[in-house]
Amino acid sequence: MAGSPNSNLAAFNLAVQTLLKQPAQFLPHLTIPTITHLPEELGPHLITKGTEKPPRTPKIRALVLDKDNTLCAPKTTTLRPQILAKLQALRTSPTSPFHQTSNPHSILIVSNRAGSHPSFEKEVHELESQLAHLQIPVFRLPEGTGKKPFCGDEVVKWFKKRDVVKSPDEIAVVGDRLGTDVLMAGLMGSWSVWTKEGAFEVGEEGKPDRNMLEKMEVWIERYLRERKGLRAPTPRGWES
Repeated sequence: MAGSPNSNLAAFNLAVQTLLKQPAQFLPHLTIPTITHLPEELGPHLITKGTEKPPRTPKIRALVLDKDNTLCAPKTTTLRPQILAKLQALRTSPTSPFHQTSNPHSILIVSNRAGSHPSFEKEVHELESQLAHLQIPVFRLPEGTGKKPFCGDEVVKWFKKRDVVKSPDEIAVVGDRLGTDVLMAGLMGSWSVWTKEGAFEVGEEGKPDRNMLEKMEVWIERYLRERKGLRAPTPRGWES
């Protein structure tokens, strides 16, 4: 693992460039309040309905999960009970494509804290200890690899090495940030799920206020979708 434990200026610069040149890449394929609303069978929810030709349905075999403000409150490692229950369901439901017996390596936590730098190794241990019974690991950023959204190729390699997927369009990235999680999915050639409310439901006690960047992302997403009429492009090569 390399680089500063906190700085991600390159990601901010990429987000600005994307908004100027390819703004649709900033939009998620699916928006849900929190991960507890994630459909077990994701594919049908990722495509735009109403087209003249019925679109092909994606087959999602792997999930990339963000940590901060998706699984846990920001900068903590305490998995919220309802989120832990959701992960339990994804790993144990007999109909889940992410069942830990039939598809043991199908869920991976990719964070810009835990696993991104040696200074956060304690967070990795705390998360993996809580999730050992569900076999959900934390991705360790390889030496010389940038943090999200730049580590997508390494994440795809992780799943391919374990025979989970054959192509990136079998992966869905789930997270609360458009400028890292959604943008990484686009760079990977994967699908994106935006947990718009983070780790807390609307009006839930203890829900933190959005910071300035998060407020900007909510405004930008609404502007691009409602005012500009844009929608998330399908992963490259998927429709061919």
